[in-house]
Amino acid sequence: MVKKTGKILVVDDDQYVTLSLRMLLEQYFKKVEVLNSPKLIPEAFAQQVFDVVLLDMNFSPGETSGKMGIRWLEKIIELDPNTSLVLMTAYGAVDIAVQAIKDGAVDFVVKPFQNEKLVSTVTAGWQLSQSKKAVKHLRSQKDILSSAMDHQYANMIGRSAVMQEVFQTVEKVAQTDANVLILGENGTGKELIARAVHRSSARANEVFISVDLGAVSEALFESELFGHKKGAFTDAKEDRVGRFEAASGGTLFLDEIGNLSLPLQAKLLAVLQNRQVIRVGSNQPIAIDIRLVCATNMNLTKMVKEGTFRQDLLYRINTIAVQLPALRERDEDIPLLAEHFLKIYCKKYQKPALRVPEYVVKKLQKYQWPGNVRELQHALERAVILSDGANLKSSDFQFLTDDVEEDRKVENYNLEDLEKWAIKNALVKHKGNVSHAAKELGLTRGSMYRRIEKYGL
Repeated sequence: MVKKTGKILVVDDDQYVTLSLRMLLEQYFKKVEVLNSPKLIPEAFAQQVFDVVLLDMNFSPGETSGKMGIRWLEKIIELDPNTSLVLMTAYGAVDIAVQAIKDGAVDFVVKPFQNEKLVSTVTAGWQLSQSKKAVKHLRSQKDILSSAMDHQYANMIGRSAVMQEVFQTVEKVAQTDANVLILGENGTGKELIARAVHRSSARANEVFISVDLGAVSEALFESELFGHKKGAFTDAKEDRVGRFEAASGGTLFLDEIGNLSLPLQAKLLAVLQNRQVIRVGSNQPIAIDIRLVCATNMNLTKMVKEGTFRQDLLYRINTIAVQLPALRERDEDIPLLAEHFLKIYCKKYQKPALRVPEYVVKKLQKYQWPGNVRELQHALERAVILSDGANLKSSDFQFLTDDVEEDRKVENYNLEDLEKWAIKNALVKHKGNVSHAAKELGLTRGSMYRRIEKYGL
């Protein structure tokens, strides 16, 4: 027989009882500790973790009230709530043991013990303790993953007036449970806003589930969102929880909702109206409790008029609408965003601190950014990877390389290069008229000719 890896602690002031229980339980569990005084319990818990504690109810001669056992029961639960408590009591004190179960014990055994009953009870307590620890581990994993995702999807950045309006709307709507529709072009940060709503809501400690509806095929839509039962279709080899069910208690974010066909819109609407899902292959409804946040880059109002989006679904999902501006509409935020992404990618690629000169920032602000903030982020990442000096240059951005000579005037501070650039551009400006070019540069004609000859212009 393979012994279980659990750790059992027996606490009883009768040495005969602790000895006999130790001999019995060591046949089933790898580690069994015994204490003859409950006062040693805190020290024992400080040194190791126990899965099950067998605790006597009385520790003084003639004592039958069980009050001491209750007191130590509460102390053990305080020390480790994942430990399963099994109480040992005399036959006449069963009522006290039942009360103790209400206070946190998982079961009790009556003296004198029946060995099979005792082993069965301790084993059940051990299994319960393992389950509690598994749940705690999963919750810890969830917290870590949520923290990592929140780090990846950091707070929105912006001090422009249009972004301040967005932030104020998010702050107001987050405190409610109203459905939110986020509108904006690709790359404007719609998922960031959805996560910001979740983080500031009463559901912040619950799960945030994101679904890209544009990536869900029509054939798998119901299975992905509503779940399925084993055998519901060819590849359904086990029961599966859908995204709605998984998000229950938390927030469900449906991105690219404008991509849904009319039949799928009808199925989604039915779930939102009834607040319940039915897994594929089942007829049993499952209640759901979600905060719904949707997003799209499409004009849903126009689609309603064209008959490609259900008006009743639009009413259902847009209790509050948040319109995200394109980056070209908030160009004053570009320096702040550039600084933010520079810090991230300098650290990621172990580069020294880089800066974006003001003239490059101005060029970035003039660019139209069809890919919005996402395009800026990728552009900064590429620029950091390819950069050589302490300052980023226009040439580090593929879309800003048309005016190379303009870049040189500030990207290269070598005096001879600057002088050559100034003479060449003065001649171009004055269409080759040396006198006029020399006058603008503050040079005599002779000095101008010598420099033209020196630089081969």
